[in-house]
Amino acid sequence: MKEMIERIAQALVDQPEMVSVREVGGMHSSILELTVAKADIGKVIGKQGRTVGALRTLLSAVSAKAKKRAVLEVIE
Repeated sequence: MKEMIERIAQALVDQPEMVSVREVGGMHSSILELTVAKADIGKVIGKQGRTVGALRTLLSAVSAKAKKRAVLEVIE
């Protein structure tokens, strides 16, 4: 899950080397914290939050298959 979000975010931004994903969580749930450069935060969020919404949808589909719950947060 972590690698998937990282690869997609790197494809979206202008500075892919600044993308990092940190996973915090336990047995049944986890929080993925996505950090990007300040200039690229708008590209990750998208218009009206559609891009980050799509990332969260993909993450929930993958985490459901793994029988876990995952939440994506974008850190400024």
